[in-house]
Amino acid sequence: MRTKIGFGFATLALIGATAACGAVGQAVDCNAVGNEVTQIMTTYSNSLTGAMSKPEEIAATMEKSGQEAAGKLKALAAKHDGDLAAAVNDLAGAMESMKVDAANPTAMTDGMTKMQSFQTKIVSACS
Repeated sequence: MRTKIGFGFATLALIGATAACGAVGQAVDCNAVGNEVTQIMTTYSNSLTGAMSKPEEIAATMEKSGQEAAGKLKALAAKHDGDLAAAVNDLAGAMESMKVDAANPTAMTDGMTKMQSFQTKIVSACS
């Protein structure tokens, strides 16, 4: 699980490579948005890494950290509009819904796989 988490968030770091974008009549610094998203996701990933030594706390840590990340992403999205805000809000929604479910062990993997589509949406909004 740790490798998939690292891969999912590493792909989001690529957002920072985008120079600038427009969002409903205003220039938006997508580089700054990408950096902020990367910072939020790195904090989330680090919290999970810290919980790896306590397997009984992983699910609770993931849920709490996911909610915190979602809140920060929603605040970031609120500063923007158009496709960029929608893409960041989609990522926030994914973070809110990510759960560890013993009855459905592939749910987490599926959630991480979807991270690539959120990166694509954010990059697309910045082009």
